[in-house]
Order: sequence, then C-alpha cells, then structure tokens
Amino acid sequence: MVEGIETYSVQIEALKEVGVTEVVLAINYRPEVMINFLKDFEDKLGITITCSQETEPLGTAGPLALARDKLADGSGEPFFVLNSDVISEYPFAELIKFHKSHGGEATIMVTKVDEPSKYGVVVMEEATGRVERFVEKPKIFVGNKINAGIYLLNPSVLDRIELRPTSIEKEVFPKIAADQQLYAMVLPGFWMDVGQPRDYITGLRLYLDSLRKKSASKLATGAHVVGNVLVHESAKIGEGCLIGPDVAIGPGCVVEDGVRLSRCTVMRGVRIKKHACISNSIIGWHSTVGQWARIENMTILGEDVHVCDEVYSNGGVVLPHKEIKSSILKPEIVM
Repeated sequence: MVEGIETYSVQIEALKEVGVTEVVLAINYRPEVMINFLKDFEDKLGITITCSQETEPLGTAGPLALARDKLADGSGEPFFVLNSDVISEYPFAELIKFHKSHGGEATIMVTKVDEPSKYGVVVMEEATGRVERFVEKPKIFVGNKINAGIYLLNPSVLDRIELRPTSIEKEVFPKIAADQQLYAMVLPGFWMDVGQPRDYITGLRLYLDSLRKKSASKLATGAHVVGNVLVHESAKIGEGCLIGPDVAIGPGCVVEDGVRLSRCTVMRGVRIKKHACISNSIIGWHSTVGQWARIENMTILGEDVHVCDEVYSNGGVVLPHKEIKSSILKPEIVM
C-alpha cells in the first residue's frame, strides 16, 4: 500500500506493525482534506485515525497538549511522536524495548551526520544512551548525532507542556535531560528529512533500497521495470512503458502506453498520457500530464494540475488547480 510514498502512510503502516491501534494527526490547515485521504487507509489497516486541529500554530510540543485527552488514556503506556517529514526504516519494536529497559521518561531517536555543525547536536552517554545536553550548531566538534524526529514518551511528559506555542526540542527535551530522564537510541539504517522536494526524491530512493533488502516482494517486476519501483495494486500501466529506477506510483493512477518514468513519485489519481516522459519530479494528486509532455529537473505539480500535450517543464513549481498550456523553460513558480 502506497500513496506515492506519502511519509505519513509509511509511518502509520510501521506503527500498525507494532500494535498501535490509534493515530492522532496534528493539523492546522483543512483537516477534512486529510481525513478524506485517510478514510480508505484507516479501513484497510483497521486502525483509528483522528485529527487534532490547531486554531493557531502551536509549534512541535503544543499539539501534544491539545491532544492530551487522546494521549493520556489512563493506561500509563508510552506513545510515539513522529515528525511527518522524516522517512527511515522505523525500528519501532527496538525503540519500545530500549525505552522500557532504561526506565526514563522519554526516548528520542538520533541519527549520525557527516556535518554536525549544520544541526543541533545531541550529546549523550555512549554506554547508557542518557542525553546530557543539546548543542545548537556547534563551532567545535561535540558529537555527530542529531535529533531524528522520532520519539517515545511517557504520559508524564504531557505535564511538562502548556497549551501554547512550544518547541519540544528547545523547551521540553532540555528540561527532561536536566532531570536525567531523557535517553537517545541511535537509528539504524537510513534516515532522511524529506521536507524539501529534492530531499523527498532522495528519501524515496533510500526507502525503495530498504524495501529491496527487506521486502523485495512489494516491488514491481517485469520487462517494463528498471531498478526499484513501487506500484499500487489499483494503478494501471499501459503497453511499452519503461518505469524506473526509483519510482512510486500511487492508488488509482493511469499510466498510458509508451510512458517513461524515472526518479519520480506519482500521487493518487494521476493520469499520464501516451509517450510522456517524467524524471526527477513530483506529480500531485489527480493531476494530468499530456501526450508527449516532458517533465523534469525537480518539477513539482500541485493537486489537480493539468499539463497539456507536448508541453515541457524544466523545474517548474505549479500551484494547485492550474492548467499549463505553454512550456516552462527555466525553474519558476507558476501561481
């Protein structure tokens, strides 16, 4: 099951595998759109998905206070908190085991980076994993581990968070660390922050590489497939296509005859007409790419964008509900 690799869908599947039965999405814009997308997903997985809507942006901690009634259910069991723009192998079973073994109040996952001076670094005891402090963009080397945006928290953490705009990284975690109750586990395998389009395409490649190693049967096969390709079971692929490497095709998509796709993601409900060529790009929900069109160089089509026949896009970023009748010859935003 794939939504053209929307990270939250991959995360929810991984949560389901370790026994999570309810997921709360913190949303501050048009929750009804997200709920509509997730309804089928909810039914297939047998998991409850609800939205907690912010009337004002509450940062990375405030939404937890807003969803307190859902998170503190009286069981005393810890809950996961995930940044939705992070993709990895999600080793949740190992995270649960580590969290229960150290007995602290919170666990964060960390990942190693080559240039820690660009990030906030987590300084921790190597033997136990206990977090000592955080250093923002250090000038001298203090470590190479950064926050990976994946947490397992005891309900007591909610008592530390007020219902106001709050940063969990800068206001909450340092206090838990000062109380010697914060631990870090090094994330095995790949990790990518996919908040930017170019990083999203890189994250897709890493995710598909991981699938090849762990669940190769989920990947598409056939004479028309090159490298790692993920195609939703409801998508239709025409004759004479060449797809891959590093392509994800979402539910309900139609790829007509003779299409060439590489290093791209095609979201739910997209139609790609005959002999179109798409590379290094993201095609948004319910969009259409015309016959003999060429889409490349990190072109991003928003929802319901219609690219006419024989149009060329070189790095265009097209906002939703647009029709593109003429070529985009250099990277630009089309509003």
